Amino acid sequence: MACDELTSKLNRRLQIEEGAEEPVAINERQENGGDKPNTANADSELGAKLLRRGELNDGVGGHHQPSMKVFNPYTEFKEFSRKQIKDMERMFKEYDAGKDNFIDLMELKLMMEKLGAPQTHLGLKNMIKEVDEDFDGKLSFREFLLIFRKAAAGELAEDSGLHVLAKLSEIDVSTEGVKGAKTFFEAKVQAINESSRFEAEIRQEQEDKKRQAEEKKQRQAAFRELQSAFK
Repeated sequence: MACDELTSKLNRRLQIEEGAEEPVAINERQENGGDKPNTANADSELGAKLLRRGELNDGVGGHHQPSMKVFNPYTEFKEFSRKQIKDMERMFKEYDAGKDNFIDLMELKLMMEKLGAPQTHLGLKNMIKEVDEDFDGKLSFREFLLIFRKAAAGELAEDSGLHVLAKLSEIDVSTEGVKGAKTFFEAKVQAINESSRFEAEIRQEQEDKKRQAEEKKQRQAAFRELQSAFK
């Protein structure tokens, strides 16, 4: 009975919204001859939810979900070669002791000590603050790459901790990419050649893997031959 009554109310509401019927105000107290439990608000809220669900099922209402942008270092940091980015990633993972894809204050402290340039607690906090775009107090891999971007662009003070980190990392970023071009013409040429350089690096990686697989195959064959000699 309650379900039939709710269905009837929903149908009447749709007819009113489409202009098929005019809304009629009814004094429930006079009609029923007494007080009626206040269920109008609950019915209205439930009806709105059912209508919304029907719209979503019919494809009328847009179901909004937050968009998640996937970070691709090779497309966002085109001024660096694939080898450089892989070297930076290797270094990042080496000092990400917690394996949570972040370098926190203590991990950065350990990194600077191993590089031979220990920093004060305040110095470490300032290092993170300089590239901490989301203000979470730690370095993501993207923010780690920003250190080397700033170093390549000459945007780091020579006495800053980040400049020391970039200098001692043994990752040379001084002559790579569009930012290293001296003139507009050189920058345009560099941009045009970017895609072919990217493809060449991928081909080189594939050839290296193929060569390593072939060497492994040869070693296995030699081992089997040696093993058969003792039988």
